[in-house]
Amino acid sequence: MIVRRKKGYFSISAVAKMFSIHQQTIRLYEKEGLISPKRSEGNTRLFSEEDIEQLENIIHLTHKMGINIAGVEMILRLQRQVGKLQKGMNELFDKVNKDLAQQSTEARAAAQETAKKIAALKTTPRLTYTKSPKNS
Repeated sequence: MIVRRKKGYFSISAVAKMFSIHQQTIRLYEKEGLISPKRSEGNTRLFSEEDIEQLENIIHLTHKMGINIAGVEMILRLQRQVGKLQKGMNELFDKVNKDLAQQSTEARAAAQETAKKIAALKTTPRLTYTKSPKNS
C-alpha cells in the first residue's frame, strides 16, 4: 500500500525563522515576483516546499553571493530557460534513441532474412550444363 503524504505549507513567520530573515524581506521578494506563495481564503501566505526551495536559492544568491534583486531575477529567468532547453534536449534524445532502436531492429530483421536466403541458395542443388556433342 502506497501512502501519499500531504504537501506541507508554511506560514511567513515559520519561513522567516527557518532562514533567519525578516518577514519583510520575504514580502519584498514576493513583490518583486521572485516567489509566488499560495494564499489561503483569509489571504494568508502559504509557502509550499517548492516555494521554500526557491526562497533558499534566492537567499543564497542575495545574502551569500551578494547579487542584487535584478540580478537574481535574471538568474532565475535563465535557470528556467536552461531547464526548458534541457527538457527539450532530453525529449529529442529519447526520440533519437527510440528511432535508432527501431532502425536497429529493422536492420537486424533484414540481415536475418538475407542470411536465410543465402542459406537457402547454398542448399539448392545447382543445375549443371554439359555441352552436347556436335553431330558431324
